[in-house]
Amino acid sequence: MARNRFVIILILLLYAAGLVAVTLPPPEERARQGAAHHAQALRTTDPSGDLADLRPLGRMVGDAKVVGLGEATHSSHEFFTLKHRVLRYLVEAKGFRAFALEAAWSTGLRLDTYVRTGKGDPHRIMREEFQDTYAWWDTKEYLALVEWLRGWNTRHPQDQVRFLGDDFAYAGPELYDRVLRYAALHQPRLLPRLTELYRGLRPTTSSGTYMKNYLTSSLPERRALATRTSSALALLTRHAPSSDTAEEARSWALQHARAIDQTARGYAFDFADPADLRASMGYRDQLMADNVAWWQERTGDKILLSAHNSHLAYRSSDPRYPRMQGASLRDKFGTAYLSAAMTFGTGSFNATGPDGATTLHTVHAAAQNTTEHFLNSVTPTDYYLDLRTAPAPTSTWLSTPRPIRNIGTAYPESPQKVALARSHDVVVHLQRVTGAVLLATPK
Repeated sequence: MARNRFVIILILLLYAAGLVAVTLPPPEERARQGAAHHAQALRTTDPSGDLADLRPLGRMVGDAKVVGLGEATHSSHEFFTLKHRVLRYLVEAKGFRAFALEAAWSTGLRLDTYVRTGKGDPHRIMREEFQDTYAWWDTKEYLALVEWLRGWNTRHPQDQVRFLGDDFAYAGPELYDRVLRYAALHQPRLLPRLTELYRGLRPTTSSGTYMKNYLTSSLPERRALATRTSSALALLTRHAPSSDTAEEARSWALQHARAIDQTARGYAFDFADPADLRASMGYRDQLMADNVAWWQERTGDKILLSAHNSHLAYRSSDPRYPRMQGASLRDKFGTAYLSAAMTFGTGSFNATGPDGATTLHTVHAAAQNTTEHFLNSVTPTDYYLDLRTAPAPTSTWLSTPRPIRNIGTAYPESPQKVALARSHDVVVHLQRVTGAVLLATPK
């Protein structure tokens, strides 16, 4: 040991005197070495079994109230099963009591009723709710997650885990029924006007047909519907019940009316106008953040939020998106919101192709100078990395915008560059993924 120290000191003295040259690894190699030293091994993506390898993740989560766990594709098996595994860990070890999905608010209500009470058939609920833009969630993996929630709640009836949807594309009949039922019980003088404003809006078709049909209406027609739903929300907001005991019911009724209005307003943009299209993207991410924040503040639940990496990020990498859900959640919660991206080296996923048909796509090794090429070289196995505390060379490398896979419902995707360490707090990297098991083919 003493001899080694003497050799190191001698080399440093010779280097200082200019008598010997010391060659440092290139920046990428130093970044890779730092990441390899800092990475935490991920034992498996299987939701069952021991969770000890997630304890370092628990320390990264700390006191966060909302954890966003992303995905680089919308339909890969390992992304979905790892979300289930992380949910299980956060529920069992960190006191999380809600799971939020990029799905309609009304869909969340139906699944929440099932996981709390056992009412309904989860397979049927998912088949009926996860259609059109949400069809990617109708999978064997998400069915297993929902069933696990039901199992937990059966064993812990006084300490249940809830399910919520934070998106807007569908406003199911449950929303109208709950708002009007509240009015009948607590604000009967408002019921006639609310019934009039909502007339013809309550869905009478499947969720997929509802979403497709909405866009066949003209822009003036869609904007007229939004005027009506906004009027209904304003009416409920202005008139508080006389009894304090109805305050809890009023809060939920207002949120359901808000979700109805979010849907109508979300369809009231002129999608043929690039500026209005961009505004609609920002509107969507803001309302998703608002819905998650409302739930957390109303219930006190700590929430695991599932969405695409891009939605959960602090920075937008797509010029169509002015601001992301993650940025709004960081504004709301500060460091009590944590964003974790999931990436992959090679593998498969379901997505529509250029012909519009749903296909299992496969990608191979990422090109050099891409984020995935770097992450894949860190270790030969799956791992996760705290980007906030990574060594300086690693942080610098991952703070530079580089090409990254950003695969949504369609493939090929538009090329994007992301500064990973500026966009997320944690990255989970999987060496290989496979396609999710679809229970029905998205149409």
